[in-house]
Amino acid sequence: MLPWQYALAAACGLVIVAAMIRAGKLAGRSASWALWGGVAWESALLFGLYGLWQFAGSFTVMGKSGALPRAQWLWDAERVLYLPSETAVQKPFLAHPLLVQACNLYYDVLHFPLLGACLIWLYARHRTSYPRIRTTVALFTGISLLIQLIPVAPPRLLPSTGMVDTAVRYGQSVYSWGGGFDADEFSAMPSVHVGWALIVAIAVITVSRSRWRWLAVAYPMLTLLVVVVTANHFWLDGIAAALLVVLALVVQRATGGLRSGKSSEEPQVRPVRGEISVRS
Repeated sequence: MLPWQYALAAACGLVIVAAMIRAGKLAGRSASWALWGGVAWESALLFGLYGLWQFAGSFTVMGKSGALPRAQWLWDAERVLYLPSETAVQKPFLAHPLLVQACNLYYDVLHFPLLGACLIWLYARHRTSYPRIRTTVALFTGISLLIQLIPVAPPRLLPSTGMVDTAVRYGQSVYSWGGGFDADEFSAMPSVHVGWALIVAIAVITVSRSRWRWLAVAYPMLTLLVVVVTANHFWLDGIAAALLVVLALVVQRATGGLRSGKSSEEPQVRPVRGEISVRS
């Protein structure tokens, strides 16, 4: 896991590199410089988002004493909605230590590298689709950070669930590593892991033309299973993340429609006699 200090330092360094390329007009000398300048700038945005996500975990607008009651409310709400018990889902996995440890590792390290790889693929191979996905990532992450200012405990910290903290059991908990990593245990709502996985799947399905692209649907579904099996999130944490991704997409569509609507309402210039009128 990359500490937020290193992530923000990397973001600042990449901004400086991008600025030097632009200020020195190196981008105008060759296409390769233009490419690397863009890569530096977009990478800075990615590291900046990651650093802010890690850093924001140390802040709350309410006391952490309310984190457990809010988690209990989610647990009770799921029972009212007849969602399957997370405890019942986790139980069969506990008999397979290697599988559980693989789930812990999946939860700890896979989400950010795969998101980064997806954005790099879009920027290198599908440049026209890149801004839409990048904006979706930024909107979703920003909204999630605001919601996470209200602390909510994960199911592994709620005694009434009877769930096992699998990361602690096998010594894989990121919350005991130290080394400047300031992860917040009470930022369970929404699940950023599930949201990022869903964005990756949407990007692959909407951009790729391969007949195998629909396999990407398995990524957010597997991520949702992993966050539940490891007792890091409730079902509702993942559902809320999916709704926020949809909200980010709707906002983009609405603002895009408003811009296109304004451009179409521009007054038409009447042709002067003797001139040829060209209709668009």
